Formats: sequence, structure tokens, C-alpha cells
Amino acid sequence: MTNEAVDRAPITGASAGEISDSVRNLVSTGRLQPGDSVPPIRDLALELGVHRNTVAAAYRMLVAAGVAETRGRRGTVITSLPHLEGETAVNTELADLSSGNPDPALLPDAGAALSQIDYRMQMYGSPAVDPRLARWARTSLTPELDSSFEISVTHGAVDAVERLLTAHLTRGDVVAVEDPCFYASEGTVRLNGFRAAPVSVDTEGLEPEALRAALEAGARAAIVTPRAHNPTGVSITPQRAREIRSVLQRYPHVLVIEDDHFSAISRHPYNRVTPATAQRWALVRSVAKFLGPDMRVAVVASDRGTADRLGSRLRPGATWVSHLLQQLVANLLESDFVTRQLDHARRTYAERVDDLREELTKVGVDTPFPTDGFNVWVPVPHGSSAVVAALRDAGWSVRDGSSFQTPTSTTPDGVRITASRLTHTQAREFAQCLAMARESVTR
Repeated sequence: MTNEAVDRAPITGASAGEISDSVRNLVSTGRLQPGDSVPPIRDLALELGVHRNTVAAAYRMLVAAGVAETRGRRGTVITSLPHLEGETAVNTELADLSSGNPDPALLPDAGAALSQIDYRMQMYGSPAVDPRLARWARTSLTPELDSSFEISVTHGAVDAVERLLTAHLTRGDVVAVEDPCFYASEGTVRLNGFRAAPVSVDTEGLEPEALRAALEAGARAAIVTPRAHNPTGVSITPQRAREIRSVLQRYPHVLVIEDDHFSAISRHPYNRVTPATAQRWALVRSVAKFLGPDMRVAVVASDRGTADRLGSRLRPGATWVSHLLQQLVANLLESDFVTRQLDHARRTYAERVDDLREELTKVGVDTPFPTDGFNVWVPVPHGSSAVVAALRDAGWSVRDGSSFQTPTSTTPDGVRITASRLTHTQAREFAQCLAMARESVTR
């Protein structure tokens, strides 16, 4: 911010609180814009006739409130709302290998299931969790969890992760996230003023020593994908799960969130990474990937304290998840016919992903991760954006791997390919196009 701009937007106050309020008022009225710098502490203290510590305290309050951030030699700068990545619609002229959508043909018929529900309007004061969905959750989760748990229901996995983090953490806290990381989790961390500590992922899942380093550096929460990690597709092996539990058990105060978004159609079993010593934990199972993206429901199993915190934010009759939606999900999940459909979807996605990886191998393109789910990660050592552009010119839409990187990521560039609807002929043609695109950008 220039000196002239400071003159047009004078900061006033004699106490830290008054100075902080003055800056916030200037931001609210638009006289201070995102990216503008506030005056150096020494200069503003001299201008206002207060001690430097008073101004420093005011700036700390602004940072804590998310109004400003410190940028080293650039000083303190007014923040802007983070730009959050999301799965987006694709130009219909392109073959869609980027949107992250499941194959609509492999989704159960929600309309037919809806007509079978004996639904009665729920009134204010009704329980937040539908009893039928709660019974299904306890039946399915009890054999997999080694401790007692409570059930909550949120508006999908992203909503669950955000509520869990904000229920336990404060602005500035560090969250350990996978590197590369599911864009929505990383975006949630930034949007709420937390700091991401990237933890590298290899062919067996989250790397234990990298996780240990993040926890030693002060991470107060860890988000882990046990199966079908997005974007790499890796699932945590039994041995790796034991290693992660061994690391986490030394940090019982850390909130452990397991985002098991692909559960019903994963080709791998669930390997729990949360140790018995964890005081705050949650296993999140959403249904969007196998029942449909519009099914904004996630079942959350957690310790009682965490469930109580979620319950205060999902109050009956106020912010609960629609009982109509909960009953529809329960109807689908309890259906033997739907179970057979999900088995077919699991096999089909596995075949399509394996087919794509085989075709890529034939043309010399490495896919290092043993993929679960329907996404394939391809490293691009010389820049992913050029490969994405070259593929777009050839009629293919893929996701630039930069969407899955934190600001301090150490992951090499790559592209994510969604193979959920890819035919064998398309897989062969795409593999050839990708090989040529990579070769063209490395010349």
C-alpha cells in the first residue's frame, strides 16, 4: 500500500483493540483492499503516538481474525478470500477425464428408491440422525472399529471435515494433509485460516516419517484417506496402517480424521490408522461416489466428545441433514439389489482403471501408484500445465495436478485422469495422445 493510500485510509486508535477495529472498518468499507499492506509497526506507532508493542498486538489480532497475514519482509497484508478448487463441468466437445464424476450408468436408481420410502414429515425437535440410518451405520461400522463410538450425519464428507476441524481447532493451527492432497480438504484448511503441513504419499499410503515430522512441527490434526486416495488412487496397506498408528499413538491430543469416501466400492478392505490412544477421532463415510454426487450425506463415527461438538453444529430442527435424504440413503444401502449393483460398479471401475494403466504402460507412460477408485495419477516431470493444454487441443480434458498441491507441496507435477467412463478404445487412444503430449513438452 502506498503512503498516499495510507493518507486516504487513516488508521486510528490508542489501544490494540481500537487499532484493530479501525483496520477492520477500513477493510469493510473497501478503503483497504486485499493485497494492501498496512504500515510497518514502527511507522504506525510513531504516527499514533503509541508503543510499538501496542501496534504489534493489534496486527496479531488482525491475523488471528483472518483479516490480515504476515508475509515476512512484505510486512502485514490484508488477506483475500482463498480461491477454492472444485470438480467442474467440462466442455462437451472434449472427452471428460477430469471432472471426477462416477459413471451415471453405475449409480443406483434413486428415483425408484424414493418412491419406496414410507416418509413422514419430520418436525422441529426430531432427532438429528434418522434411526434407520443410525442402525445401518452401527451394524456396518462396529466390526471395523476397536472402540466405542457415536454416530453423526453431515452434509457430505467435505462438510464433515470442515465441521470437525472448526470444532476442535483455532485459526493458525497446523493440519497434516496428504501430498498430493484432495483439493477440497486443502481448500477447507485454507478457508478456515489453518495451515497445511504436506505429508508425502507413496505406493502404500501416507509416509509415516513425513507424518511424524508434521506432528513434531506442531500439527494438531491429521486428515488421512484410507482407501482410493484422491488423486493418486493409493490405498493404505495393513503394514502401513500399523506404522501410522504407531506414529499417531505418541500424539493422543491430535485430531485424526479418516475420510473413507470410496468405502462401498473400494477393491481394498478398510485398514484403520487411528490408534486406541487417540482422544479425538472421526471416521467419515460419505456416499456421493457410489450413490451419486447429489447425495450430500456422510455418516461420521467418532468419540463422544467429538460427536457432542458436531451435534452442537447439527442441531435438530435447525441445521440437521434432511431426514428425507437420510431415509433415501438408508433405503439404498440396505437393499440387496443395490448391493449387487455396487459390486458390479466396483468390478467395472477396477477393470477400466487397470485397462488404462495397461495401455499407458504400453506407450511408456509410468503410473506409479497401485490404483483403487477411478482416478489415475501420472507424474509429469517437466510441467503439467503444458501437457493438459496439449491434451485439450487433442480433444481430451484431464485435471492439472497443481490443483492437489498445497503452497508448500514437494510433489512433482502430474495430471489426474478420471477413468470412470473410459472404454477400451478410448483408453488406447488417450494413452497414445498422452505419450505424444509428454514427449512434445520435453523436447
